[in-house]
Amino acid sequence: MSDTTTKQAASKTSFAWHAEPAEMVLEVLDSSASGLSSEEAARRLNELGPNILPRQKGPGPLKLLWRQINDPLIYVLIGAAVIALLMGKITDAAVVLGVVVLNMIVGFIQEYKAGRAIEALVNLVPNMAVCFRDGEQLEVPAQDLVPGDVISLQPGDRVPADARLLHSNGLFSDEASLTGESVPAEKTGEVVDISTSLGDRTGVVFGGTVITSGVASAVVVETAGRTELGRISRMLGETSELETPLTRQMAVVGTKLTVVISVVAVLLMLVGLLRGETIVDALLAAITLAVAAIPEGLPAIITIALAIGVQRMARRRAIIRKLPAVETLGSTTVICTDKTGTLTRGEMTVRAVWAPGTPLFHVEGSGYAPEGYLTQNGKGAVEVGSDVRGVLAAGVLCNDSSLGFREGQWKITGDPTEGALLVVAAKAKLDSEDIRRAAPRVDAIPFESRRQYMATLHADTDTSSRMVVYMKGAPEVVVKRCVPPGAPEHKEALEQAAKMAEQGLRVLAFARKTFDSEVVLDDEHLDGGFTLLGLQGMSDPPRQESIEAIRRCRRAGIEVKMITGDHRVTAQAIGREIGLSNPGDPVVTGDEIEEMTDEELAVAATRARIFARVAPEHKLRLVRALQSQNEIVAMTGDGVNDAPALKQSNIGVAMGIAGTSVSKEAADMVLADDNFASIAAAVEEGRRVYDNLVKSLAFVLPTNIGEALIILIAVAFFPVVGGSILMPMLPVQILWINLVAAVTLALPLAFESMEPGVMRRRPRDPGSSILNRFVMTRTLGVAILMTAGAIILFFHEFSILLDQGNSREVALAHAQTAAVTTVILFQIFYLLQCRSLRDSMFKIGLFSNPSVYVGIVLLILLQLAFVYVPFMNTLFSSAPLTPEAWLKATLAGMIVLPVISLEKWLRRRHSDRVHAVAVDTFARRELG
Repeated sequence: MSDTTTKQAASKTSFAWHAEPAEMVLEVLDSSASGLSSEEAARRLNELGPNILPRQKGPGPLKLLWRQINDPLIYVLIGAAVIALLMGKITDAAVVLGVVVLNMIVGFIQEYKAGRAIEALVNLVPNMAVCFRDGEQLEVPAQDLVPGDVISLQPGDRVPADARLLHSNGLFSDEASLTGESVPAEKTGEVVDISTSLGDRTGVVFGGTVITSGVASAVVVETAGRTELGRISRMLGETSELETPLTRQMAVVGTKLTVVISVVAVLLMLVGLLRGETIVDALLAAITLAVAAIPEGLPAIITIALAIGVQRMARRRAIIRKLPAVETLGSTTVICTDKTGTLTRGEMTVRAVWAPGTPLFHVEGSGYAPEGYLTQNGKGAVEVGSDVRGVLAAGVLCNDSSLGFREGQWKITGDPTEGALLVVAAKAKLDSEDIRRAAPRVDAIPFESRRQYMATLHADTDTSSRMVVYMKGAPEVVVKRCVPPGAPEHKEALEQAAKMAEQGLRVLAFARKTFDSEVVLDDEHLDGGFTLLGLQGMSDPPRQESIEAIRRCRRAGIEVKMITGDHRVTAQAIGREIGLSNPGDPVVTGDEIEEMTDEELAVAATRARIFARVAPEHKLRLVRALQSQNEIVAMTGDGVNDAPALKQSNIGVAMGIAGTSVSKEAADMVLADDNFASIAAAVEEGRRVYDNLVKSLAFVLPTNIGEALIILIAVAFFPVVGGSILMPMLPVQILWINLVAAVTLALPLAFESMEPGVMRRRPRDPGSSILNRFVMTRTLGVAILMTAGAIILFFHEFSILLDQGNSREVALAHAQTAAVTTVILFQIFYLLQCRSLRDSMFKIGLFSNPSVYVGIVLLILLQLAFVYVPFMNTLFSSAPLTPEAWLKATLAGMIVLPVISLEKWLRRRHSDRVHAVAVDTFARRELG
């Protein structure tokens, strides 16, 4: 094999292995049916490298650590700490830096625990493979295989590399993890058109897939990164993980805070200098304002709120791998879901049975468990007659699979389609083992696409000389071999088969032929003379809970789209059955996607809900097309083929049971129960998390803005006494308020109950700011109230104490303590109003969140220590308060209760009108 030929054979773009006969493939690879010599294999291995998927090195610890620091809000906090340190404010600096370090540690641990998706692909390459070298069959490490090696494949083998079939007998391969096709693909040596999609390339087996039945020999054509699995690995490496709406908005918040705080601090310092303050005092005032305006506890609050969301979702069977994914779920606008194993059970199930002269029987019960029964017209379990038992018995005998109860569940060994035939027989109370003992198999002809049938020869134990042949296959193929020709039941069978196919069922016909003497199973004996037994129609049934889950998602304004590797008719049928689409709705195929420009695909992706026969690169393009329309896309999947799209999507959702390790590692969330309905529950939790984050923001920001206003007003208007401006609060006292109140009061908001109607509102605009009009209006209004209360009480207490003959230092300490206490009590009352964004605390339940009261009690105890404990008085320059001062501070704090109640009532009236219009629109859409 020349270097030129080697390089040509190593590139799929230069040679289409599926479109050429096996002889030509062997010629191109300079190989033969007996394989390569050991010397030639060694030379090619040295030239092309081992059959190992390329692994991309993930980010190291330092890079992960930098990700946690690289945030505008963190910059603001670090800057404030550094300046405080330079000013000699060691306590202030230490507290702020402690918040930064805590936030970094939590984020670092979360990302460090996340695995590397591409590394998981390596597990799909088997360790050993059987191949022919020097004309002998031997077992070699799979990593030593090279193009030109001839390998042997048996049931249960994981294919070690992409290979062109040379010879095969009844070969079927499970390619669900690669193509999404739920039924094992038949593999023959047939040549197909060069443009044939991956799932229909019958002459090629692909690395990482599993042989379910049959045997074959094949020549390796691609190894390592040049295989289809390797191509997906490259796609996975080329996709980028997107920012979540929350991280984008928090970056905006941090940037705005940085600019505003810096500008105001500089202006404040200039004002102080103009009013006669010293440079040190003016700079101290600016630092005080910066410390007041920075929400030091906000990063920790966000991280902990997301972590709480992770725990809640885990209880609802959704495992979150990356913290920001919690909030992203709440803003999802489109869910792109795989069909197999996600919307469906991933288990072939017989849905209908028909025998000549009988009405159609429907089969109840899904999956491989034999619990279920046959029924007609929904009348409950019906005892089947001998004619239907004959159809079911034929399915048991013309069958290579087995059904057994292992590891706590029913499992199929062999082809899932044949397994479904065993399950339906059990539902009809037939014992497969008894049936097989009564008619032991003598010979068999496996299913092949050119024949379109399988036949088995059995001995009749009742008569020593009688033989029986059973046939199963495509209805039109089996019926034409039945007698008498043109019988009415034959026409009826084909009509029934057509009706089943329209419903997305895969239909098999069954027939029997008896012989009075021993025969050889060959084409001559199978050409005619059969008696038609009936039909069985099967499909991969939908999960019943997915129907309601889809409706819930659509009611919440989330569009659901099914993206599958299955054929158009199957996808259409499932789509109608689960309420995803209506008859006549467009279905876009992978071939059509291939011909579309990005602009055309963006339009099609928005309009269509079902995409069939889709390849991995098509899924990736679909996700990107939807994202180009500003959609927040959640992509679900369980196969290797889903991994690139899972990673590209805003929120990747993998199946925990049926999912491959690759899909799980690429995803942001893993469903522990493989249940699509869990996605709706996760979205609900995501919306709750976002609501609670908004509550925390609406609670924290007014305090910071209010404190900044207090300092700003003091510097601009308060009297200058002894060369220094009279300050209502010191920087260390402001830090006390920010950090202590944030921990004890803001964190309990993360545990709040779900807002009423959370799944009856549309997703928020992903481009909208988290600092929306509501947050800004609420922040400004509450900040003004708090500022007024604190300043009035400060001056009131300061004047009274001076009038009583106290020194200026004693009066100032007492007045500052009163101002701090006023802000603390104001926050306590405001917290009660923040428990719901629109309803009163009485409606959501006074005790629905006990952690709120735990936080309040804890804060009161801490504030008592701040006021009365001597070492706290020394540390924070505070002073003991009289009961009268406490009463005044309490009354000042209570002002917020009636004001926010009025604001909620006004907003509630407005939102109720908007909601009524939205409900009417949804109803019209559903009915229309």
